[in-house]
Amino acid sequence: MYPFKPGSYAPRNGWYVAAFCNEIGEKLLSRWILNQPVVLYRKADGTAVAVQGRCPHRHFPLGDSKRVGDAIQCGYHGITFGADGKCTFIPSQQTVPGVYSIKAYPLVERGLWAWIWPGEPDKADESLIPTMEEIGYRTDPDFHAKPFYVHHVNGRYQLLNDNLLDLTHLGYLHSGSIGTPDDAATPEVRDLNARRLSSRRHMKNTPPTPAIRERWGYDGLLDRLSGMDFYFPGFHAGIGDSTVPEGQPRAGEKLASSRVWHAVTPATKTSTTYFFAMGSPDRSGVEFMVEYLKPVLAEDIFATEAIEKIITTVDEVPPELMLRSDTTAVQGRRVLQAMMDAEAAQ
Repeated sequence: MYPFKPGSYAPRNGWYVAAFCNEIGEKLLSRWILNQPVVLYRKADGTAVAVQGRCPHRHFPLGDSKRVGDAIQCGYHGITFGADGKCTFIPSQQTVPGVYSIKAYPLVERGLWAWIWPGEPDKADESLIPTMEEIGYRTDPDFHAKPFYVHHVNGRYQLLNDNLLDLTHLGYLHSGSIGTPDDAATPEVRDLNARRLSSRRHMKNTPPTPAIRERWGYDGLLDRLSGMDFYFPGFHAGIGDSTVPEGQPRAGEKLASSRVWHAVTPATKTSTTYFFAMGSPDRSGVEFMVEYLKPVLAEDIFATEAIEKIITTVDEVPPELMLRSDTTAVQGRRVLQAMMDAEAAQ
């Protein structure tokens, strides 16, 4: 399956974002994750849990059922399951067969996010979740971090990974907001290790983006740092700094410094749940960006969904004509395919 081997679309043994923490409450929250329905909620003690979202009796959606204490009672026939997945009550009979249970998923809240492990539970190592320090998430009073949006995208998750691993598109798809042609013309510096793939572009004496002009009223040259860290298999931590260079009025002044976080979680084989959040020492700047970035993400979603329509409609997807700028995306694809190959071998 494009762009992976037939039958491959996403690794299962990995930590994905299931929800922003502030989405999970007493009410049942339904999500599709790796082609499976999942239900998230908080128990009475505040603990967030994630369980299979399908009743094993007639496959009724448990997300459209109801809470009974810390359990879920299926809205179809009343069969009830605890937060650990074990069946506790069947109205039509006194005994509960041992096979009656639903899957309970490892779920960890860290930072703004609730991370789920949809694969083999005994492999769910919390140390594989990127640390808050690694992704630039701070909890001190001088830093403001906020969840922005949750989008359902009708495109496979690797299309969004590719988008975030090739930031040359900023100067063209987002030329009216957050990018300039230098985002494509400036060479990348890459680094790959067992947990993440990173890229950086250091743009010297470059024109400001339209966002800088609008937010700060600045029209002079800037030194810009742009980059992304991809933590496998679906979390991207971006960095964006803009500093007035030497020789310019206000030399050395940092106009903008921000972190952006993109979590792309496969919903089905051809759809994705896309979580976007941002953090910065500039609280008012973060609030400004809540509305400003809505059309920017809409452009990414449009591109993803338009590509999905083409690759699912043509008789045969021809090979891509790759460019030098695709190096980072290709490295990311290879890592994910290796993860899926390892799972298939097991």
